Amino acid sequence: MPVKLGLVLKTSWSGGEAPPARIAAILAQLQTARDAGFESVWLAQHFLSGPERHLQTIPLLGRLAPELGGLRIGTSIMLLPMLNPVLLAEEMATLDWLADGRLMLGVGLGYIDREYAAMQTPKAERVGRFAEAIEVMRRLWSGGRITHEGRYFPLRDVEIGIEPKQPGGPPILIGASVDAAVKRAARIGDGWLVTFATGLPEVARQLEMYSAERAAAGLPPPKEQSIGRECYVGATMKEAMADAGGPLLGKYEAYRNLAYTGLREGQVAEQGRAFMQGRFLIGDTAFVRDEMQRYRETLGVDLFRLRMEWDGLAQDKVLRSIECLGRAAEGVR
Repeated sequence: MPVKLGLVLKTSWSGGEAPPARIAAILAQLQTARDAGFESVWLAQHFLSGPERHLQTIPLLGRLAPELGGLRIGTSIMLLPMLNPVLLAEEMATLDWLADGRLMLGVGLGYIDREYAAMQTPKAERVGRFAEAIEVMRRLWSGGRITHEGRYFPLRDVEIGIEPKQPGGPPILIGASVDAAVKRAARIGDGWLVTFATGLPEVARQLEMYSAERAAAGLPPPKEQSIGRECYVGATMKEAMADAGGPLLGKYEAYRNLAYTGLREGQVAEQGRAFMQGRFLIGDTAFVRDEMQRYRETLGVDLFRLRMEWDGLAQDKVLRSIECLGRAAEGVR
């Protein structure tokens, strides 16, 4: 079966770009990805990200739905502990119809303190809220009237206003990077969204742990295994590194969430290209194709969720890279 490509659309940006220009760039990238053979697009969520600009996920999903042309669309990720699961269940059910039953709901805990504070959600409750919210959404999506005796989201004799197009609702995919969260994803999720910064040896170890946890819970393997990676395809190795290396290394060195990435301050600058290996897919068509094949053979990856744009990279280069990646993936089995 050919490998599947998913494009993580860049919904946040720095500098003076106006929102209509960013939306136009996103639409152009979606169309290019669709024409290049990608099978899905993905959106992230954050709150109060200023001075960085950030388009909100739910309305943008609705704007993109008519443009999908057969693509699946997913979130990577929604900050579930901060959200009301009744509202999210209703919104996702509606979006599932707009996306013709091709919606995927990726969720995670989040990590930024100011988001938790602003959303009036105690961070200490995030795991409990997360697990209960998933239970509530699934029960609502199952149809009929429900009563839920929960700690955070009690409901009595209620029924969702619209059921999703997919029976039982869209698949719930859980983003996780630490062992406890990966095990939780195995037990209560439909799939695990491997994060972007985790190196290959750690991914391999955690995949074994994830599979063992699902088996112990009496659950089948997930329908597909995805991995998140930064990706750029250039005409040559030198060109690819020149275009993408600087923006990417700067992004990771300045990452606000060093605990999330597992990095210590200064590590990216010290290691340079060594840090990129096993984390980024940056190179010419042959190199990226071979790397994707290696991921397939060593990890069993079915779907690559790929971030292909960063601040400072021109739109024409982003579109060309998307086209080149589509050609590269044709040789991956």
